[in-house]
Amino acid sequence: MASAHLPSAASTVDTDDCLVDASTAPTTPDGSLTFSPVLEALKLRDALEGATAGRGTSIQDTSLDGAMYPSRCEIRNVCCVGAGYVGGPTAAMIALQNPHLRVTVVDRDPSRIRQWKSKHLPIHEPGLQHIIRITRDGSKALSFFNEPARFDSFDSVSSASSATSECESQCGELRDEIYISSRSPNLFFSTEVSKTLSQADIVFIAVNTPTKKRGMGAGRATDMTALEAVSREIAIHAKPGAIIVEKSTVPCRTAEMIQNTFKAHRPNINFEILSNPEFLAEGSAMTDLLYPDRVIIGCSPTPSGHHAAASLASIYASWVPRPKIITMNTWSSELSKLAANAMLAQRISSINSISAICEATGADIDEIAQSIGLDPRIGDKFLKAGVGFGGSCFKKDILSLTYLAEGLGLPEVAEYWTQVLNVNDWQRSRFARKVVRCMNGTLVGKKLSILGYAFKKNTSDTRESPALECIKILLEDAPGEIAIFDPCCEPAKIKEEIKRWIGSAALRELGGPIEVYNDAYQACSNSHAVVIMTECDEFRNYPSSKSPKLFPSRKTERPIVVDPRPFARLEPTESELLALHGYLSPALDIKDPLLRFEEEPACDDSCAMCAEKKGKLESVRSGKENQNERLDWVRIAYHLQRPKWVFDGRGVLDIAEMEKLGVRVEAIGKVGWGGR
Repeated sequence: MASAHLPSAASTVDTDDCLVDASTAPTTPDGSLTFSPVLEALKLRDALEGATAGRGTSIQDTSLDGAMYPSRCEIRNVCCVGAGYVGGPTAAMIALQNPHLRVTVVDRDPSRIRQWKSKHLPIHEPGLQHIIRITRDGSKALSFFNEPARFDSFDSVSSASSATSECESQCGELRDEIYISSRSPNLFFSTEVSKTLSQADIVFIAVNTPTKKRGMGAGRATDMTALEAVSREIAIHAKPGAIIVEKSTVPCRTAEMIQNTFKAHRPNINFEILSNPEFLAEGSAMTDLLYPDRVIIGCSPTPSGHHAAASLASIYASWVPRPKIITMNTWSSELSKLAANAMLAQRISSINSISAICEATGADIDEIAQSIGLDPRIGDKFLKAGVGFGGSCFKKDILSLTYLAEGLGLPEVAEYWTQVLNVNDWQRSRFARKVVRCMNGTLVGKKLSILGYAFKKNTSDTRESPALECIKILLEDAPGEIAIFDPCCEPAKIKEEIKRWIGSAALRELGGPIEVYNDAYQACSNSHAVVIMTECDEFRNYPSSKSPKLFPSRKTERPIVVDPRPFARLEPTESELLALHGYLSPALDIKDPLLRFEEEPACDDSCAMCAEKKGKLESVRSGKENQNERLDWVRIAYHLQRPKWVFDGRGVLDIAEMEKLGVRVEAIGKVGWGGR
């Protein structure tokens, strides 16, 4: 790569001359200064007073790295291309925190857009449904007292009655009451891609970028087909001055490809291309969006580049602290996502390699992880041994990194990261073959129950699921039945995955051994072995920290367990309202404790998802299942075939407690009944 084209770090802009630039983005009008990421409270007050008085004073803002941004353009319409695991949640959070913006998510898939418009969202993510209800449907006005809740009466949560208020006034008790006005919908979903693009001031690209399956670089290089097509459409339809933002995970220097596409279609108009990688973990995406560790914005080292970066930063600054909004050059921003995921995946493979040594020596992997994690140079994150990582990010990003390294003539670097993937695949295979070995070397005629199909808890994402890879290996020994249950995945979706990656003939309805259940106890009934493949809290048999409430504090990494009131001000932010909702909802066992929700869109009578949900509710009423509670292992153990086997691939069981039930447990990183 020619170093002459490499953008340098964002430079300092310290004069008003930088405001004269070739950028087509308009300057910030009076009145929009409240959304600056870098204005301090006094400067903001002065700016607003100046705007009110009609003064056109230019205000320069200091970013995290010390650069001085020129004025930002006014952002009113935001478009997000791609209604998937990144685009949907990101757009929802932006809309929630910026009620003055109109945010539209567009996608060519009409069925996916229909789901986003309905009560049946296409992805499962804790907290997402609540935010969608507020932004997509609007919300009612509400009021509450600014003091901790007293659950002996409901008046501390919702609006007090006039009689109660009058009584309190007569008794001389003064209580601060907070009033929140209603919200109009500002999050929309559409298949009208071209029309929406033509109206957008800023466009996020959040399309899927999987690994190539054929051609040059197959199996390693990133498939840029969707991103290339979207870039072309944006180039044709975007209005002059629109800011284009890479949100998808892409190879380094993708922004250059996008810029070349724009120059080919709109040679006389300048568009700024920014890199804004996502750092979301599925299952906690909404928490990650609300309390991000960092927001990375990569831009060109020009005044217009900083101008565009400031405009994007102003959107995040409505809820993200200024020090966490970091600017850097575009290529560093693009590579940072690949590097971060590679480092995290490497930690998982490293601890999994040690787990094999533990099983062979009698050491305990949990004790080893605890010891290592106490070293401040290492830390305790991503040191949980298991069947390996899955999902759409880690493997894809490491493959992309190895392909990049080889293209740069760095085969040793490529080989290093390839080994991380090899250890991950080996760990899955090793676990599955241990199941067969413990079952006397044969699965013929036996029933195996798989608990957990998604690649991690609190998500319905099954991409690169370790469960699927283990099932493929187990099928080689011709089991009588493989029963699958997952608390977050719809059975129909799991069956579609089985058809796509294994074949329709593997399903029991077509003569195969695989059956998918929506009831865990039915899935485990009369089974010869239970295999745990996802670390769902429902599968645990010992007390642990409860599942995170709506949005736990990132400072303590613990759920919100205290009432966030009293608020310091009588105009709480949306983040503070989320904290209050997250506290009151489980405490009162009410989904809408603030009485804020509007009615959800109604489905027609033929809605298959409504029918399936109704069937699940009937099962709950009859006592057959309750997906919100932990499994009763006494009940499961009673109905297992002897000898009773459980294979814990995620370390969610207390082995001593299971042995009291007469169950043999094989867990990763521990010496078990299978011996060495």
